[in-house]
Formats: sequence, structure tokens, C-alpha cells
Amino acid sequence: MTVHGEPIGIAMHLLDVVEFLRRAGLEFDDNEVTVSPLIEWRGGGPSFWGPEPRR
Repeated sequence: MTVHGEPIGIAMHLLDVVEFLRRAGLEFDDNEVTVSPLIEWRGGGPSFWGPEPRR
């Protein structure tokens, strides 16, 4: 994760995102994080946390 262009850690699940943002002084709950236009999800999203399933 990055906040204001600075790397702050690797989130392994949604509550990690909430905690990293809290440490950065930004208060979001787990519902707000999933819909906030301030958060850009890359390579997944609030409900996807792993590699693509094999086909």
C-alpha cells in the first residue's frame, strides 16, 4: 500500500488496509474502504486477495 505516494506496507486483507490508513491518520471503517473514491484498488479489490485461480 502507498499513502500519498509513500509505501506503508503490504495488506493481506481488508482490515490491514483499514489499519494502515488509521496509522497514516486517515479514519475509515471496513465498509468505507470498499467504496471510497479516494482508494484505488490495483490487481484485485476489496473482495479479492489472492492469485487468479488456475483454469
